[in-house]
Amino acid sequence: MEASRLRNNDSPSPNAPWQSLWWWLVSLLFHVLHENTILRTRVEGMERELQDIGSRLEHLEARIKQDSSNSSRPPSSDSPFKPKPAAKRTGKPGARTGHPGHRQKLLKPNHIHPVAPEACCCGCTQFDGVSAYQTHQEIELPEIQMDVTHFILYLGTCSQCGKVVRARIPKGHETGYGPRLTAFIAETSMGNSRGRVQLLCHSVLGISISRGGIQRCIDRACEAILPYYEAIATLARKAKVNFIDETPWFQKGILMWLWVMVNHEVAFFKIQTSRSKEAFEALVDKWAGILVSDGYGVYRNWLNKRQTCLAHLMRRAKGLSQRANAEMVHFGVRSLAELERLIAWAHAPPTKGDASMWFARLTHLIKTHRDRKDEAGRFARHLERELGHLWIFLLEEGVEATNNRAERSIRFAVLWRKMMQGTGSDKGDRWVERILSLKETCRLKEKSTYEVLVHATSCYFQGIQPDLAWLV
Repeated sequence: MEASRLRNNDSPSPNAPWQSLWWWLVSLLFHVLHENTILRTRVEGMERELQDIGSRLEHLEARIKQDSSNSSRPPSSDSPFKPKPAAKRTGKPGARTGHPGHRQKLLKPNHIHPVAPEACCCGCTQFDGVSAYQTHQEIELPEIQMDVTHFILYLGTCSQCGKVVRARIPKGHETGYGPRLTAFIAETSMGNSRGRVQLLCHSVLGISISRGGIQRCIDRACEAILPYYEAIATLARKAKVNFIDETPWFQKGILMWLWVMVNHEVAFFKIQTSRSKEAFEALVDKWAGILVSDGYGVYRNWLNKRQTCLAHLMRRAKGLSQRANAEMVHFGVRSLAELERLIAWAHAPPTKGDASMWFARLTHLIKTHRDRKDEAGRFARHLERELGHLWIFLLEEGVEATNNRAERSIRFAVLWRKMMQGTGSDKGDRWVERILSLKETCRLKEKSTYEVLVHATSCYFQGIQPDLAWLV
């Protein structure tokens, strides 16, 4: 019986193959599900990586396409190999109808040459009622003949004590270069190397002067215009409205910053070591008027009234309108349209209803895009922060919708920096900020920079205070 029982227990069950197959199928199913989960996780990760790569690629492509028309980059950073789009203008080229002309003014003549009609087409040479009908002016540069004065210095022996007494150079003539030549060298040195000025003096004026002599003329002019520079700084810090901007400057290759504080009357330049809040406060001192600027963070902390530059915002909106993402494009196009409508109100003020509708549209745009994590969201949040500084130009006299006044004032300095690679010393920085302040202020006042330099150097040589009444 024991043997029979053992034989019965050892015999396979009729369901054993199906149970093995079932367990194999279950294990295979779990393995497939596990592998599927792993693959799904990998695919999701790769999809996220692909989206990130696509976003980065779009961002990099947008950066490559950036220029001064669709970003805050200055025009000087535009590639010379990228053709600029032609301006969309209708009609024939030239000035618009009604544009104020800039006719050449008739100067006081040194010579008058009457010209009578020679002969009629019929051959007659006798004319009745002859009168002038037009003045044709010809301007010619006279032959330049330098005015050279030799001071012959004598010495003699005193008849009482026997001491040798030497004559001294008359006051105001010690330098060897007169006020007009010193002013000419100073003005031509703006944006030009000492070698170029030296060549110009030799070619046009016919004089030989060393580069050290040119530098000494510039140093004297720099000291001569110091009273003008201080007066311009005082006037700028008393103005109701000021337009402020900054640009990189270099001293011996070290990064500095050239600041400008300009209004409708004067322009004040100052070179400083940084672009910080302290540098901004050193520029404005105790001034507390209306600030017109771009969206740089130092300016956004201004506690008084401030007008943000709408041109900068419009360029950012235009950049968004050129992206590949459809939502970005829609936001950029709509934002650009609203900003263009706002800036047009500088010439045609809106009604109360127009202003209310515009504000409602803009705030709706901001609300629907400010939570985005991309560039459109950043721009929307920036617009929201600047919302109270967009239309000050409609409320305050003398305020403009853009910061173009400061950007135009600083343009020559940018060209100077590109040509000369900055300056080489603190003395050079002082010359740059003083002469730029005087040059731009003279342009605003419609004064001749050269004549002001002549007066300044004349007073400096004579040791008297220059006339600053024209600045006020």
